[in-house]
This record gives sequence, structure tokens and C-alpha cells, in this order.
Amino acid sequence: MKKSICLTLVTFLLGVPSIFAQTATDLWVINTKGKGGKLELLTESARTLTDRPQYDNQPNFINEYQLAFSAADENGNHDIIVYNFESDKFTNFSKTSDRNEFSPSITDCGMYIAALVMEEDKKQRIWLYPTSFEPAELLYDDIEPVGYYDWYDNKAAMFILGEPTKLIYARGRNDLIEIDSMIDRTVKKRPNTSEITYISQPVNGKAGIIKSYDIENGNREVYLAGVLGSKDFIWLDKNHLMMASGNEIFIRKYNSSEWKSLGEISSGTHENITRMAYSADLNVLVVTMNRK
Repeated sequence: MKKSICLTLVTFLLGVPSIFAQTATDLWVINTKGKGGKLELLTESARTLTDRPQYDNQPNFINEYQLAFSAADENGNHDIIVYNFESDKFTNFSKTSDRNEFSPSITDCGMYIAALVMEEDKKQRIWLYPTSFEPAELLYDDIEPVGYYDWYDNKAAMFILGEPTKLIYARGRNDLIEIDSMIDRTVKKRPNTSEITYISQPVNGKAGIIKSYDIENGNREVYLAGVLGSKDFIWLDKNHLMMASGNEIFIRKYNSSEWKSLGEISSGTHENITRMAYSADLNVLVVTMNRK
């Protein structure tokens, strides 16, 4: 196994089933104006970025004008696709027949697009795909099955499948921090901080609670309840979060008790917004919606 130039390798072992359920999904683009708490959605601008009966999902901006996402072909094989907003072109960043790639993101050092890979033997691990198009490298060879992840200091905070689910941070070789358990699927670094934020599994029909763990000092925070029924949130900036319910999108300041509606996406063909990606540079929000 090659050692990544910018990331530390550790070893760990778990074993549980896959989380990647197949649903027909498309990506939609909505123009925005304003920033932070003054953000507005121009809902009348909402349009499809993809429109296929396959899986187009898990969008993530990798720079100021390119979006990476996971897409399935007609045979059910998943690759990383990159869409360029400047050229309006799609490019296959990966094209593999022996594995399926999900949840692409750019590493802190900018040298790799990382992805969760379901390998031939059904292991789910993080692989690194060099932006120079050299061969992919396995990151943590014995940490699996990974469901979701994000980065801090060139190391990954990872949602690990199991009973219960766990959130761990790979501080170094054989040096794992177990942050929490019984968490849901969203793991996000809070911008311009050393905090890893996540959402707890809902209990008794209530909304999951958004929580934080500071990697540097070990402090924990509770950022109140999420939107009922939603498993996905993003940070727009250091202070503002976004979630969705059905076709409606909400914003909230991290220390506020109230979610404010930014509007609803009207569609006769798609419903139920899940994953989202926001670019302040392009003034666009990209969301995943299920095909009806």
C-alpha cells in the first residue's frame, strides 16, 4: 500500500453491512444571493443539473467552480463525476469496473479527491484519487466499514457502521479518538474551526440533535435540534447551518433556537431534498432530489 503524501495512515478493523441504498436521484441547482444569515434562495431559478433514471447524488464542491458527485451508469456501477460550472461540462474523474465510488470530497491538501469505495469484497474504505490522475491509493487500510466522513488537519473523521454506529477521528497510527456513538449519517467540519459536527440518531420521533466535538481541545457543544425528519445538514459559513424537509429548505444560526424557511422547490417530477452543497463563490446551492 502506498502512503499518502499528505495524510496519515492508521489501522483498525470492523465489519458490518453496506449502507449504500439505491434510489433514483438527480441534482438540482438553485441560484442564491446574499451571504450568511442574509442568504436568499432564488427558487424560481431551480433547474435540473442531471436528469436520468439512475443515481446522481452526494454533491461536493472541490473548488470554486467544480462540483464532484457519485453517479451510477446503466449497469449500476458508480463513478466520480466532475461538473465544471464555467464550461458546463461533465467529466468522468474515475471510471472503474471493479469498485463503486461514493461521497467524493477534496482533501485538505488539495492533492486528492477522496471517495468511499465499495470494493469487490464489499469492504467500504476511503481511497484517494490524485488530481494528477495517477493510480488511486487506499488511505486507512483497516478502518472499515466507513459510511461518511469529513476532514480536519489532513485526517478523517469517520462514521463507522455497526451496532451502534460510531464517529471516530484518526489522529494518528493506532491513535483513534472515539467521539460519539448512535449518530446519523452527516459528518461535517465547521468552517474555520477545529470542530467536527454531526447529528444524533432521532429518538421517539423527535428531530436529531446537532452536536460538535473540538479536535484541538476536546470541548463538546450541542447546537440544538435539527429539522424533523432530516438526516443531512451543511454549514454555509462558520455561523449558519442549512437543512431541508420535503422540498423546503431552512437556515439557522448555530446558536439560534429557530429554523427559518428559505423557500420551497416546486417540481412535478422530483421530491424530498436530501444532500446539499453550497458555493459562496458561484452563489449556487446544489441539492439532491428523489425522482417521483
